[in-house]
Amino acid sequence: MSFENIMGIAGQAMDAQTIRINAAVSNIANADTQAGSPDDAFKAKRVVFKSILASEVNQERGDPVGGVRVTEIAEDNKPAPAIYKPNHPDADEDGYIYTSNVDVMTEMVDITAASRSYESVVEASNTAKRLMMRTIELLKK
Repeated sequence: MSFENIMGIAGQAMDAQTIRINAAVSNIANADTQAGSPDDAFKAKRVVFKSILASEVNQERGDPVGGVRVTEIAEDNKPAPAIYKPNHPDADEDGYIYTSNVDVMTEMVDITAASRSYESVVEASNTAKRLMMRTIELLKK
């Protein structure tokens, strides 16, 4: 595998983890939102990844061999919790308001996992860079 492919795969992985972190942060920012119906309540976003195999590489686009790509950002289908607040301005005819289905603790765990994955990719690319530099030094001798 070439150095270019290693860096391409690492770049794709870092991009994917950045999107994952951004989605989790957006979910946390909207965790306390309220709505008058379950359909209008904020639904947590989940990032869906797809592995790119060597047989799926688009040579014309210059994709590196292998890697990961974000295929979609899907809504979490967990139901929105209903809270009985008949005096709330957003309450429905039964007196319920609906909050987001975001679990802040789950989002924090997701941010931590994505951050660690990102750090692992950075470390792998740094190791590849050091190995390449060492190889160049050996070839100069």
